[in-house]
Amino acid sequence: MAHEVFWRSTPLDKMTPSQWESLCDGCALCCLHKVEDEDTDEVFYTTVVCHLLDFETCRCTKYEERTNLVPSCVKLRPQDVSAFHWLPPSCAYRLVHEGKELPEWHPLVSGDPASAVDAGVSVLNVYEVRDDEISEEELVDYVID
Repeated sequence: MAHEVFWRSTPLDKMTPSQWESLCDGCALCCLHKVEDEDTDEVFYTTVVCHLLDFETCRCTKYEERTNLVPSCVKLRPQDVSAFHWLPPSCAYRLVHEGKELPEWHPLVSGDPASAVDAGVSVLNVYEVRDDEISEEELVDYVID
């Protein structure tokens, strides 16, 4: 009998912290700023990326401190899975929650931590500016159509 991979056999809220963290594919699309329509609660991504992003590794330079340094940074937690609708459709947290398979470029599938970047599905292919290069009022000018 083949060994079942943990993301198929373990509910998100039952994963260990290391299993939970390993679901992150390193795309950093969640590091793009978002704008929410106050009337519809619809979330729109922008091409503005957080200034804490390391453009070499596509990871946060201050991961453990990020929510203190950037108050708008959202810390994904298993108990919040019902609110994951704003995550990109390719995000493993969202995919697992929706009962879908991880893409072949996901590091847990490919075995390569840089596979999201190599596959061209990371924030590096989307962003235009860092958030410390524009004013907050300008965010709407960078909404992705």
